[in-house]
Amino acid sequence: MSEPRTGALQSADRAPTSYENALADELERVFGRGTHDLPGVVAALNDTGVRPAHGGDWTEDSFTTEMARLGAPGEDGPR
Repeated sequence: MSEPRTGALQSADRAPTSYENALADELERVFGRGTHDLPGVVAALNDTGVRPAHGGDWTEDSFTTEMARLGAPGEDGPR
């Protein structure tokens, strides 16, 4: 039997920040309620206490930019 593959976050050389954990937890709740479209996810996040790293409300642009930043290798994302 082959070893399970791990994703980039699972192999990161640092622990997630409290912000990253809070965002991930909220996204799990949003997806768990059946919301999967970008406008719906953004609206649901804006109904929570989790805000973008820069503050303010989530927009489709800020959400996709933040997901790209968190998924990118380097100082601000997984390695």
